[in-house]
Amino acid sequence: MTTVAAYAATAADAPLVKTTIERRELGPLDVLVEIRYAGICHSDIHTARNEWGGTRYPVVPGHEIVGVVSAVGAEVTRHAVGDRVGVGCFVDSCLECEACTSGDEQYCAGRVTGTYNAVGRDGEVTQGGYSTHIVVTEHFVLKIPDGLELDAAAPLLCAGITLYSPLRYWGAGPGRKVAVIGMGGLGHVGVKIAAAMGAEVTVLGHSLAKREDGLRFGAVDYRATTDPQTFVDLRGTFDLIVNTVSVNLDMDAYLSMLARNGTLVELGLPEHPITVRAFSLARNRRSLAGSMVGGIPQTQEMLDFCAEHGIGAEIEVVSADRIDEAYDRVVASDVRYRFVIDATTI
Repeated sequence: MTTVAAYAATAADAPLVKTTIERRELGPLDVLVEIRYAGICHSDIHTARNEWGGTRYPVVPGHEIVGVVSAVGAEVTRHAVGDRVGVGCFVDSCLECEACTSGDEQYCAGRVTGTYNAVGRDGEVTQGGYSTHIVVTEHFVLKIPDGLELDAAAPLLCAGITLYSPLRYWGAGPGRKVAVIGMGGLGHVGVKIAAAMGAEVTVLGHSLAKREDGLRFGAVDYRATTDPQTFVDLRGTFDLIVNTVSVNLDMDAYLSMLARNGTLVELGLPEHPITVRAFSLARNRRSLAGSMVGGIPQTQEMLDFCAEHGIGAEIEVVSADRIDEAYDRVVASDVRYRFVIDATTI
């Protein structure tokens, strides 16, 4: 075991504190990553504050991890010391089921192991990226292309792939009209990616406060969902709608904006069950679907795509002693658009 510095949540109502944690010794297929940046995802906040239940305290959040390889196991072939790398939302899976062998490790039929607050094969609770170092099996370590700045790349390991995966699966591209509901930490990356794929992108925001940003990121239209006329004007318009917000919406109203054979993909995780009238789906053969992050091959594809198109998250870098302040600002929607922790300050 190797002792490293970290920031951990010790209780739902307690601030994160600086501490030390143990990282496993380097195995033959392991990679030791010196962490440079760790994105703050809203999932981190939900877990640290036990808003989803099941938090195993103390917990070190963070699943948007970028850094540099500082050591590798004897049998590692994919990565070398000095490589720029990333680690996303999970660090293990069975690698044997149909999902894993198809590159969809996030849907492992056995058990995918989250980067933090999960129990690994060794029976230990995983601890995430709010730390100085992490040890991860090479299969689950991504290469960060030279075209991406490390700090702006960090949120791509969750926010980026969460949007890229459904946009790719449901065919966002030239000739397709795509709407993004919400332009926050997830949505703003989705606008950039969908536009780079060649789709005609519309942002559906609560207000027009971020309209200028949305158009700058590649959207051709930006509408306020608080204006009832939006749903009249855009009825039957979109081939694909991706919902990035975690509140319960009037799904029938949004489904009415889909064209024939259109799909609305739910990415947010609202508190209450989603309700929808069957007629909203039957009319125009519409679909309501869900999606998680992508698998390892697709995540690497996403990183390469973002490097090719100059896409990074819009970020504000904070020192580790400001994590709690950043959490409060995320909850208050007071960030454009993602916080990233400078791990060298841990």
